Amino acid sequence: MLADRWSFLVLREALLYDVERFAEFQQRLGIATNVLTDRLDHLVEAGVLERTEYREPGSRARPAYVPTSAGRDLEVVLGALQQWGDEHAPREDGPTMVRRERGSSAPLRVGFLRDGDSSVPLEQVEFARS
Repeated sequence: MLADRWSFLVLREALLYDVERFAEFQQRLGIATNVLTDRLDHLVEAGVLERTEYREPGSRARPAYVPTSAGRDLEVVLGALQQWGDEHAPREDGPTMVRRERGSSAPLRVGFLRDGDSSVPLEQVEFARS
């Protein structure tokens, strides 16, 4: 589902910048029409975006692409990738986006949590086959 950079970029636009319309994806990403069509179709088939319709006054109905709950869960993945980039490949002019809590604006980090929501330091995390 997320095997190429265009899929990640389309999801970034949809999840972090609330982009829904084909033309806006195309303009913001500079992506070819056929590639964008393919990626949007693929993300809809994968269940992370949902195709809905919108209609500008006096125009025909057009598709809009909105994240599903499965798609919104990918914000954690995008946040983790962004956090990694901020730490290991920082931009000279600083991060393009920060992660913070709604309401308090407290800074947030992506991490691993135990049941009960206490955090686990990365050096204590191991991956094991089930």
